[in-house]
Amino acid sequence: MSRIIQLKKVAGIVTAIVTYFTSYAAVAAETVHQAVPWQTGLQPAASPTMERISSLYSSVTFLVVAIAFFVLGLLIYVVIKFNAKANPIPSKTTHNTLLEVIWTAIPVIIVAVIAVPSIKLVYFADRTVDAGMTLKIVGHQWYWSYVYPDQGEFTFDSSMLDEDELEGKPRLLAVDNEVVLPIKTNIRLIMTSEDVIHAWSVPSLGVKLDTVPGRLNETWVRADKEGLFYGQCSELCGVNHGFMPIAVRFVSKPTFDQWVAKAKIEFAAIKAPLIETPRKIARLNISKNTLDQ
Repeated sequence: MSRIIQLKKVAGIVTAIVTYFTSYAAVAAETVHQAVPWQTGLQPAASPTMERISSLYSSVTFLVVAIAFFVLGLLIYVVIKFNAKANPIPSKTTHNTLLEVIWTAIPVIIVAVIAVPSIKLVYFADRTVDAGMTLKIVGHQWYWSYVYPDQGEFTFDSSMLDEDELEGKPRLLAVDNEVVLPIKTNIRLIMTSEDVIHAWSVPSLGVKLDTVPGRLNETWVRADKEGLFYGQCSELCGVNHGFMPIAVRFVSKPTFDQWVAKAKIEFAAIKAPLIETPRKIARLNISKNTLDQ
């Protein structure tokens, strides 16, 4: 009997250990997209738009570096070939038609090479014709409101967490209510503002669009993998501009449906559009310690 009890205790301990490491692995496996210290390049692409932005960025960077080395080589050649010692009697040539045509045509070609894919990318990011759902984004001083018109038009506010509420989450990026969206879905983003111009920007998703009072701006986003994406307001909008973070969590479609069912109940008392700036200013009255830092 005592041996059976001991075996049960051992089995319980093994189960607890396996559960702990399984849950830890699940947390560790979650991909969090945010800037990291000493980062020099773009954040990893997580959407079709950002993949194209990263590709264009790499191509243009390569082209710029090649031009810079070419110009540097020309300067070195001129310094060595035409200095006073090597060339005591300088040429008095003032015009060369062929050379002038070349140095005019080559920059035009370079601009065209950059402009064509850039314009195509602008149109690609502009809107999607087969959106699976729509998310409306409203900027306020200094927080965001989100409306889900295709899921019953429930709405909620999203504000930055104070330092005593972080619980391990990133400072100046974590929010009280994250945006939750389904993966493998083309999502139309409609943006506007209640007061001044803001900019809803999430680098890994390739989204950066102004929210303008009295105007609707449109773009779209899609992510094929689950993860948490951080961004911030990217338009100077007042004293608390630096305290308007964005957190977007992409989940599986079943998980999204479950979240929608809970969100409809949790945010049922909130009506859209939401204009509660005074209350939210009080909520976002950052502590003096935070501002001093």
